[in-house]
Parts: sequence; structure tokens; C-alpha cells
Amino acid sequence: MLSNLIDSIYIEMYFLIMKIKLIILFYAVCLLTFFLPPVAYGAENVRKPAYDGSFYPSDKRGLEQLINGLTCNVKKTSFTAPSGKTLKALIMPHAGYIYSGLTASYASLVLSENQFSKVILTGPDHRVGFNNCALSDADAYETPLGYVRIHKDSSKLRNEKNLFRSLPLSEKNEHSLEVVLPFLQTYLKNFEIIPIVISSGDYHAIAKAIDPLLEDKTLLVASSDLSHYLKYQEAVEKDKETINMILNLEKDKLLNSNNSACGVIPILTIMDLAGKHGWKPVLINYSNSGDTAGDRLRVVGYAAIAFYGEPHMENNNAVSKSLNEKQGQILIKLARKTIADKLGITTKAEPDLTAVTDDEDLKKRRSGTFVTLKIHDKLRGCIGNLNATETILDGVKRNAINAAFNDFRFSPLTKKEFENIEIEISILSEPKPLEYKDGNDLAKKLRPNADGVIIRKGPASATFLPQVWEQLPRCEDFLSHLCIKAGLPPDTWKSSKLEVMTYNVQYFEEEK
Repeated sequence: MLSNLIDSIYIEMYFLIMKIKLIILFYAVCLLTFFLPPVAYGAENVRKPAYDGSFYPSDKRGLEQLINGLTCNVKKTSFTAPSGKTLKALIMPHAGYIYSGLTASYASLVLSENQFSKVILTGPDHRVGFNNCALSDADAYETPLGYVRIHKDSSKLRNEKNLFRSLPLSEKNEHSLEVVLPFLQTYLKNFEIIPIVISSGDYHAIAKAIDPLLEDKTLLVASSDLSHYLKYQEAVEKDKETINMILNLEKDKLLNSNNSACGVIPILTIMDLAGKHGWKPVLINYSNSGDTAGDRLRVVGYAAIAFYGEPHMENNNAVSKSLNEKQGQILIKLARKTIADKLGITTKAEPDLTAVTDDEDLKKRRSGTFVTLKIHDKLRGCIGNLNATETILDGVKRNAINAAFNDFRFSPLTKKEFENIEIEISILSEPKPLEYKDGNDLAKKLRPNADGVIIRKGPASATFLPQVWEQLPRCEDFLSHLCIKAGLPPDTWKSSKLEVMTYNVQYFEEEK
């Protein structure tokens, strides 16, 4: 009896000791989890900081104090975002913080905690030299402020093998992404990145690849400084020209400008998408190293520029939510099939429209649409409707026929020409009236490369899509040719009060 009692007590003590051990183990794991980095990565999967201690402080506390100090000074200034718009993209500098940190901290005026969950971070190559883009295959980037995961959408870009590839030598030695990251960590807190270093290449192709990844909570960032090593006043004038090119979306001028920006291709990528989606660029701050910590004999320029666009809303009367590239190509195939049927030409089967699985059904969405036909880059027909009176699918079908056979400027398209046509589809936002005082005020208010423009005077009316700015980049020429198209004297916009409306477009070019 006594023996059984002792055995029972022993067993209970054993289980009590085991329970205590498990509790201790549980709390030990919790403590380790708390003090360890938020994600446990193998060292080989993390891109370690390479410029902490040179471009910015290497210890967490010192880095936090520096960024917070810069931010406190910036918060004393005011910045008003365009009414009813949301932030889509941002240009930030990447020099040492004593030089460019002031301008970089102006991002705090447009960024807030949990505003974005995905950041597509692009920057120029300074040290290696290669074609197109280097895309990290790490699991995370590390800075003194902690880890930032690589977003899973990186894998989608890796499928574009001609544009994106892993290049460890560039990733290890490039500073343009790393230097911007602590500011984003401070202002956004929780987000993941797609880190892209761009050396050279076709910015339009890069923008086209990035476009499908742009979602509600995605921010596109171009890391770039402006002019390098000019005298102070010369740099101020040069940078002013560059900033105006960016604000006016003058892509060709910027591409052909010397010593304008080290990150010219990342900036052009944003500008290309801005033109496509109707984003409005706004200058937040400009400075150069002569304003901060350097002498004024050889300075480097810095700018913070924000791009704002329409918020994503459910609205059948306008294209308030962008279509994706897959949908755009389906619309192009639909237009080609519609023209082929009219000509009696047998082509591949009509695309399966039910395969599109997006937030909205293409068959139900309503918007103004234009179909543009070109042969060897020369216009061969362009017809559309401005208002959302029919579905996108019906509009594309009808306008494809009209562009091919009913554009009075051209003879009807022939079977011989059909194989050479290039098709472009434009999806329009709802046109809005533009108030202006006189001709000079009108020219100032129009946004080249972003605004589609409608003019009316009595029975006369005409429109130019935003793409026309590429042929007529000066507002004066754009408006004069638009008046001619409406059957009015070319200087009517100067001397008469016209009814003017503007709109934005999302356009898709046929894959070659």
C-alpha cells in the first residue's frame, strides 16, 4: 500500500516536472522569437547592407535618430496632394544622407504607415554594366532597421528572361536601392519589395512588364539623383530643366538629355506608365549637395517627385480600375478578329473572353474606347467614342470596323493591308470640363503626354488622344492642330472661348 502511494507520488512529480520544463521551453521560444529578426533567413538568402557606415549610419539607433531628425524638420513644411487622387509612384534620391537625406525625407509628406504592402523599387546601375535589369533572387534585403521580404511577384518578372535576370555582382555592390530602403522602412513600416537594378534597355518594355504588377497597394519607386558635378548655379538651371521634363512627361527630351539623372531609365519607366494611366507628377522638393553638406563648385542635384492617379473604385461609367495586360491583349485580338471577319479572312479562333478572371467582367464594364490602326508606324485609321454609352467589348468591335472602313481620311482597309496593320486600343476615363481664363491659361493647364483633349465650338468638335502629344509635344502646336481637325482656324484656341474637356487613357499595343 505504501509502495503504491510512493509510486503514485513519484509519477505525479514526474509529470509536474515535465510540465514545468515544457512551460520553460515555451517561454524560451517566445523570448527567442521576440529578440530574433522578424524572419529567420539563412545567411545565403539575405542581401546584406553594403553601404551602412558610409552612406548612412550602421547602427539602428543612430540611423533612426538621423531619419527622425530630418523628418521632423520636413514636417514643418506643407504639401497638398492633388484632390481626389492617390499616390502611385515616387522619385527619391540615393546619395549619402548628409547630402540627399533632406530631400529623401520629404517622402514623409506623402507616405504613411501601412499605405502600401508592395514596393517596386527601381534604381540605376553604377558599378557593373549590363543589359536590361538585374532582379534579386534573395529572400530579403537587410538594413540596420531590419529585414524586408522580397515580394512573390518577383517570380512573375523572372519569366521575362530577356529583361530580368539575377546578377549577384550588381546586387552586392549597387547602392541605389539600399540607400532608399531605410526611409521606406521608417514611413511605411510593413511592406515587401521587388528590387530591380536597371543598367540599360528599353524603358517602354520594362514599363510594360511592370504594369500588370501595379495594384491598389503597390508603390513604384525610382531611385535617382539629378545632375552631377556642375557648379552650383549651373546645376540649379540644369536640374530645373530636367524636373520640367519629368513634370511635363517629355520622355524623348529626357532620354536625349545629357547629365540629367543617373536613374534616367527608372524615371522614364515611371513616366511611361504615367502617360498610360494618366498619373500627374508633382514636385515635392528640390535641393543639391551645395545646399546641404558639400561645397558649391561640384554639386549633385536631388528631387522628390510624386505621381498621383485616379483611385481604384467600382464605377461602370469610367475606367476607374485599370485593365491588366492580359485583358488588353484580348481586346486587341477581338479587334483584329472583328476586322478579319468583315474582310472575309480566316484567322485563329476568337479569344476566350470568359478566361479573364479579374475584379470586373469585361463584358459588363462600360467606357469610352478608341481603336487605332497603323501600318509601319503610320496612321491608317482611328475611330472611337468618348462617353461610356456601351460596354468595352461592344465599343472595341464597333470602333474596329469604323477605324478600318469608315475613317473619312482613308480609303477602306484592304485584304492586302490587313496582315500589316498594327492595332492599339485606348480605354478612356470619363471626360471632365477644364476651366480656364484665356489661351495662355489653357496651354499652362494642359498636361502634355497625359491629357486627352476635347474641344467644342458650336457644331465643331474634335479630340486628340494623349498619344498625339508624342507627335505634337508643344501645347501651342497640339491645340492648333486640334482646331484644324475640328474644322476651325488654327489659332481659334487663342482668340475664342472653347468648351474644353480632358480625359486620361489606358492604352494597349499589339504584341509583336
